[in-house]
Amino acid sequence: MRLINQKLLSVQTSIFLGTLASLTCGVSGANAALLVGNTEGNNVVIFDERTGRFGGEFIAAGTGGLTSPDDLTYGPDGNLYVSSGTETSGAILKFDGKTGDFLGRFDQGGVLLRPYGNAFGPDGNLYVSSFRSDEILRFDGTTGKFLDVFAFGAGTANGLNGPNDLLFDEDGNLYVTTQGSVSDGKGGIEFLFESQVLRYNIFAAAPEPDVFVPQPTPSPDSFGFVSFLGLEFGADGDLFVSDFANDIRRYDLLTGSLVDTLSTNYTGTTPSNNFVGGLTFDPSGTLYSVGFDFTKGNQGAILRFDGETGDPLPGTGETGPIFVSTNPNLKRPIGITYSPIVVPEPALTLGLVAMGAMFMGRKRGDRHQSN
Repeated sequence: MRLINQKLLSVQTSIFLGTLASLTCGVSGANAALLVGNTEGNNVVIFDERTGRFGGEFIAAGTGGLTSPDDLTYGPDGNLYVSSGTETSGAILKFDGKTGDFLGRFDQGGVLLRPYGNAFGPDGNLYVSSFRSDEILRFDGTTGKFLDVFAFGAGTANGLNGPNDLLFDEDGNLYVTTQGSVSDGKGGIEFLFESQVLRYNIFAAAPEPDVFVPQPTPSPDSFGFVSFLGLEFGADGDLFVSDFANDIRRYDLLTGSLVDTLSTNYTGTTPSNNFVGGLTFDPSGTLYSVGFDFTKGNQGAILRFDGETGDPLPGTGETGPIFVSTNPNLKRPIGITYSPIVVPEPALTLGLVAMGAMFMGRKRGDRHQSN
């Protein structure tokens, strides 16, 4: 059975409508872009998804209290929802999806402690992982009103231990990466359990997780641990999972079996000097991720792969998967998302406006406390 990610379909629809509008008016279109959240820059920056050209800040440092931005999600309204916060605080901040202007704090009620993943569900509500409290909170997708704690960890194996990224499939299943950490109730965490991918059916009377992907053998390029982080669906329905410790693994969504492993060790050392952040696809099926080199002040890079074959797609003059090489504009990046509605050419086109109006649901995210 061929399963297609709702988010990817939304992007493809937006691109088609925007392109049609541009052609109708006989004017040139606009570049799409990659948005990247800098956890040590407290900002969101722009890169051209075709050339890798740096486009400046989409959201300036500290706007609206933006702190250590993690997951970046385009909502059904076309606006950008950003997970923001520290070990003792958290918020979902809402920004204009076309301009980056701050529109206010979205979450109203509930307690978020270092929120990581956020995703709009098929029920229209926003789900947010609260890493430091081992919970997933649910908010009204229109008003931001706190509804309930959808799921929580009990400090037991195969449970919600250090929730990271969130992703829905078209059947209403919620996939969650976990670090395997447990809050100690004193502001700290302990890594007691395995890092896994859990799955919930949000429409079940009493949703309980099942382990969709157990912890694999650590990457040979890692420091001997696994910390699942980002989640995305490929065009064929396979589930791609990034590992903060290194590598991107690809799983069959029907069986949970490992299909492929993509190396993310772009520094070429063993163990690798780089860690890895979230994931995003563009409408053509190209896969992007981010990483940062802890030997270079956590400066980051953008990685690119063919989403079908898994082959690395280096940028001009680069090698391996490096699309944008290590540079100071990327400051410990974690969250990355594709956007067709920013970084215009000199003339703003009707196609860009159409894309902004129709664009729905993009994503993605961090994690790891050492992350």
